[in-house]
Amino acid sequence: MAEKQTVVKSAGQALLVAVENAQLRQDIPEIKSGDTVRLHVKVVEGTRERLQPFEGVVMRLRGGGMNRNFTVRRITHGVGVERTFLINSPRIEKFEVLRHARVRRKQLYYLRGLTGKAARLKEIRPMSAKQIAAKEAAQAAKVASKNSSAKSED
Repeated sequence: MAEKQTVVKSAGQALLVAVENAQLRQDIPEIKSGDTVRLHVKVVEGTRERLQPFEGVVMRLRGGGMNRNFTVRRITHGVGVERTFLINSPRIEKFEVLRHARVRRKQLYYLRGLTGKAARLKEIRPMSAKQIAAKEAAQAAKVASKNSSAKSED
């Protein structure tokens, strides 16, 4: 059998990883393909700098570490606009996840060919405390019934 090979990082590689980790942003929420996000992007116009919101659906996530990026698509005046952002970019001032959607793919290129209602994604709504309690109670009852039926068979 072949033995496992251990990968040894050089000192330069370890230094590069340490510097890269120091540059990563910590205030970014967890995002996935299909999420609707609102980004507040810094836009420089001459000497002035202002924040411009950009809201749309995350079409894809790529890369890792400092080079991780994502593409956001929105429809503006009937025209599809896609922008790609680096996740750790200092140009992104604020990052909000508005809603999550249920998708079965990582890259949602098929949205480019869809318009109107066909381009909608199925929203995943977070469960309320009441719904969570009801679900836990149902699971507890199910486990209790299994235990009682197992005892009665003995």
